Amino acid sequence: MNEYLFLFRGGDGSTLKKSSEAWQAHMQKWMIWMSDLAEKKLLLGAQPLSTDGKQLTGNKKIITDGPFMEGKEMVGGYLICKAFSYDDALEIAKGCPILEFDDGKVEVRQIQELKI
Repeated sequence: MNEYLFLFRGGDGSTLKKSSEAWQAHMQKWMIWMSDLAEKKLLLGAQPLSTDGKQLTGNKKIITDGPFMEGKEMVGGYLICKAFSYDDALEIAKGCPILEFDDGKVEVRQIQELKI
């Protein structure tokens, strides 16, 4: 089995947050999706990310505030899972609740083995 990283973008839940019931229902979908992956022993880890951060650039290691991009392009969280192939990983990603939003995106990347 290979490992895959899912990067979550978009899916602004600010309208859902106006209703605690709608927000809780949406978060419950995330919990069900991830619990199902954990039950199948495919989930390796997942966390949301804060909206602020710092960025280091170049050999002078210049530190700036960041990220500087449109909200829909900012990575809001990640998940690492196991799958037999990209096709299997994409099938898993199709169940992600972020895709209920018109601008919700899941970027799927295979994690390569580092050979030292």
